[in-house]
Amino acid sequence: MHRKARPRTLKYLAVAGVLAVAGLAVPAANAANEPAPTAVAAPAAVPAHAVTGYWQNFNNGAAVQTLAEVQDEYDIIAVAFADATGTPGQVDFTLDSAGLGGYTDEQFRADVAAKQAAGKSVVISIGGEKGTVSINDEASANAFAESVSGLMDEYGFDGVDIDLENGLNSTYMTQALKSIAGTAGDGFVLTMAPQTIDMQSTSNEYFKTALAVKDILTVVNMQYYNSGSMLGCDGQVYSQGSVDFLTALACIQLEGGLDPSQVGIGVPASTRGAGSGYVEPSVVNNALDCLTKGTNCGSFKPSKTYPGLRGAMTWSTNWDATAGDAWSKAVGPHVHGLP
Repeated sequence: MHRKARPRTLKYLAVAGVLAVAGLAVPAANAANEPAPTAVAAPAAVPAHAVTGYWQNFNNGAAVQTLAEVQDEYDIIAVAFADATGTPGQVDFTLDSAGLGGYTDEQFRADVAAKQAAGKSVVISIGGEKGTVSINDEASANAFAESVSGLMDEYGFDGVDIDLENGLNSTYMTQALKSIAGTAGDGFVLTMAPQTIDMQSTSNEYFKTALAVKDILTVVNMQYYNSGSMLGCDGQVYSQGSVDFLTALACIQLEGGLDPSQVGIGVPASTRGAGSGYVEPSVVNNALDCLTKGTNCGSFKPSKTYPGLRGAMTWSTNWDATAGDAWSKAVGPHVHGLP
């Protein structure tokens, strides 16, 4: 599949609308009714140390938010989730307007643009606990790439998040992601949220995929929750819910080939955000300090530090809001203050 880099015309128009409302000048379109080239349309770069949060396109008892209400500490907002269609590999997205209190598609699109104008990245997340998307041959890889690229064009998303919890095929997922990146052009954001078991070894399909797309990968925010005990990079077994679980498992990715800037720590925002594995924000901050500066470690201390570590992720911005924004208020400034 060969396609030209998308012009991001829709994204420009949305951002331009936000700027116009704010009273800022917007360059005029040319005679062909295409927007004039401008830096305004360029996506913001993801910060060296970034906070990722999932925004729920459904109501499961957590605080209902519009995208505009997502806390400002979040640098990457993953819209959860796109849904599988009847065509293998193909995905689509429909805003749950009814579940979100009448939130309209028009307002959602405007909110995506407003977040981007504020320097945030907004990506469409694929999968989740109940989302099964099978990409296991060339046809389904092409269908996936075409449909994700279409959603990026339609809504102005900056990229895609891979949160497939029912397995994936490294060969064809890599093919699909490379195709999406080639279509997207500059500013493409690719995030992943594998389960702990998926990143125990570089021979696992998820880990293999991350390494195969390392040249276009923004960050892997592994889910350090809903997990049994796992091996750390020192060969010792660690139980979830501790600083050692976070640091010793992150070490596997850091020593397994990913750049520190491609590694983040994914945790629930509250005790209600996951079945198990919640840790206090202070524990997350201690793990970040341990990995980047060698301080505040538990019994496990890495043999070296990784000051370029990307940051942290949480499920979800909605559960964070339910808990009074306690997670983002504590972890956000800490991530942004890393060396």
